[in-house]
Formats: sequence, structure tokens, C-alpha cells
Amino acid sequence: MSYVGDMIRLFVPHPLLADTAFPLDDAQSRYLSLVMRRAVGDEVEVFNGKDGAWVCRLDQVTKRHVILCPKTQTSPQTEGPDLVLLMALVKRGPLETVIEKATELGVSEIWLVQTDRTNADRIREDRLRAIAIEAAEQTGRLNVPLIRSPARLDRCLDTWSTDRRLIFCDEAGDSMPMQAALGAVQSGPWAVLIGPEGGFSPAERARIRGLEGAVPVSLGPRILRADTAAISALTLWQSALGDWRG
Repeated sequence: MSYVGDMIRLFVPHPLLADTAFPLDDAQSRYLSLVMRRAVGDEVEVFNGKDGAWVCRLDQVTKRHVILCPKTQTSPQTEGPDLVLLMALVKRGPLETVIEKATELGVSEIWLVQTDRTNADRIREDRLRAIAIEAAEQTGRLNVPLIRSPARLDRCLDTWSTDRRLIFCDEAGDSMPMQAALGAVQSGPWAVLIGPEGGFSPAERARIRGLEGAVPVSLGPRILRADTAAISALTLWQSALGDWRG
């Protein structure tokens, strides 16, 4: 639940059709009625990841019950770049930062992966989903990235599609700089793989480097924290191949 410009934006799970009213959940209802002091007749912008963005009028308002009615579609549904982030599990704070910033940077999916050197807190998938929703509301996105439950990295690679190129952010430092590696390629289905704070094991590095479509890259002369590496790699990809180009 966030502002963009002067309009509150909300993500909802309901179909959005003109003059087809729907209820908000308890948390959203309390936010609009008690926190933001909205009343019948006020308007908010709503999206669901399928039907674009709509201006909705508040038709009923109580402390715990708000009903919205879609009136005007302000944007048709559009999709962002086909970019997947494979993120090794790290401590809770850095992981939540990655979820927020990856959403802001336009990723379509976030795969949480367990590696040989994973050392992380127990995750709450519901909290990560809430963080992604709030980031999507704040940035004007019309969808929320899918967050996949944690899975072993080797199992993800077992079924990897060679149609999707994989940027392997290799902390060994013997790879081509990312800007140069992306300079001669085209946009399309891509993924970015970020390892844990302890780096990938030798076996994992060999497996990834042997994968068809893998692009080992360097993020510079310094060893970056996992969250910094993820944000840096996504930013460089967006600048070279993503929707930042126009």
C-alpha cells in the first residue's frame, strides 16, 4: 500500500472490470479507513498483474470493511523484461533488501537457491511476498515478481533451459567485466545468478561454467556482499539489455 504521485496504489487478487465491485482484505481496509482516513467517493489506483491499472472508487467504508469499484483503466497490462534472479539464500536483512530492489529493478521472477555454502536464517516466504508487493506498488509496476520457494542450485541447473542465458557473477575475478560481456549480445530471456557470502564451491563453479548459455562475468576488482552484487548486476543488465534503454 503505497503512494505514486498523489494516488494510493494497491495490489489486489481480484479481477478488475468496470463497475464490478470487490472487497479489500482486513489490512488494506484498515489502512485506507483508519490510517489514510479515506471515505466513500475517494479514489485509489489498483492493479492485479493481469488487467492493467484502474482507478477505483471507495463505495463502502467501515473500520474493517472497504469495497472498491473499478471505474477507469489508466494503463493497459504490460510486462517488463524477461529477467530471472537466482539468489542464494543469505541472512534475513540482505535477502529482504534484494527482494525489494530486484522488484524495483523489474525482475520477472526470483528463485531462492540453496548452495553448498549457504548459511542463512530461516526465511518467511509470506514476508518476502509482502515486501515484493509493496515495492511493486511504490514503483508503478503492473505486476509482482513470482518468488519461488528455496530449491537446491544443482536441481535448478539440472532442468535449466538453454534458451535462457545465465549471467554467472563469479567472485574469482578472472571473468570478463559484465559491461563488456553484454556488449555484443541481444536481449531475450536472461537470468542472473548470485552466490552466498562464502561464494560458490569449486564443484558449483565448474558446473555453472560448463552450462550451455552461461556467461561468467566480473563485477569489478572488489569482493561485493551478496546483496550489493545482486543490485549491481541487475542494474548493469537493465542498462545494457533491459527496458531502461527506452
